Amino acid sequence: MTNDPNSANEIASSDEVAGLAIPLWIAVSVSVLLAMPLSLWLGEFNFTLWCAFIVWAQYFALGANLGALGKIVIPYTAGVVATSLTLAALPLLSFVPDLVVSGDLSSTIGIVSGIAIMIIIMERSALLQAGSLPYFNGISMALAIYFTGSFPMLFSSLPDVFNAGAWTVLMGLFGCLLGVFNVWLMNPSNPFSRMR
Repeated sequence: MTNDPNSANEIASSDEVAGLAIPLWIAVSVSVLLAMPLSLWLGEFNFTLWCAFIVWAQYFALGANLGALGKIVIPYTAGVVATSLTLAALPLLSFVPDLVVSGDLSSTIGIVSGIAIMIIIMERSALLQAGSLPYFNGISMALAIYFTGSFPMLFSSLPDVFNAGAWTVLMGLFGCLLGVFNVWLMNPSNPFSRMR
């Protein structure tokens, strides 16, 4: 293990964690126990709970500390917002002919072009580069939630793509909350402490 406080390689096992209230395996189990009922309560939107679990894993992969939240929230949200804007712009390509089903070629061109622009933006942003994992997960989760229809209409005045985006961001924030809660169970006096 390195002494670099930003190293994702320092995620510790329960045996390596000194002075924690409960071991990692129990903390994770309790967090899952509390989150799992949502898979039933969210009904047709329960797919998004797994998005929260992915963000929870990102929290640990990026250090399980306050700095990890900074590397997740902004890049993840930026990926979701950029994807939502890309999806909202797809009707501008409605003039493109269809190959097999309606909108197949125009959607492909629009999404590929949008992702190319997102990558160019990431290449010019130190923040998005540092949070490239959450940035890409924001992109992929926004696409997954939108195309599976796994989102409620939170804002009836907004188009579906923005409701899907808002729900994706909320589930990402819930994932961050699960990560902080998980670490809090192990160290209630400082839930943002570095796990060693």
